[in-house]
Amino acid sequence: MIETLTTDVARARLAKLTGWTLVEDGRAIQRSLRFADFGAAFAFMTRVALAAERMDHHPDWSNVYNRVTIRLTTHDAGGLTDRDVALARSIDEAAEGAAR
Repeated sequence: MIETLTTDVARARLAKLTGWTLVEDGRAIQRSLRFADFGAAFAFMTRVALAAERMDHHPDWSNVYNRVTIRLTTHDAGGLTDRDVALARSIDEAAEGAAR
């Protein structure tokens, strides 16, 4: 079984990420991004989808025109894990320069 992060560890890891907040009593993290238009948002989501597939760890997300909201949790573990932090780091890299 994958070990979940304590709230203190999660906060320390989030301090090294961009724009992520703890939600659901520390069982998940969330970030919202805004892009120039739908095409830019969709291109970002495509980059994230490819990274998520390589990691075999998939986000809960939504897209409305130029906005993308992403929530990460490890369902198998019932909370936040290092897998979520690693995917968040990849998402931050994909978002660099793309979001406004």
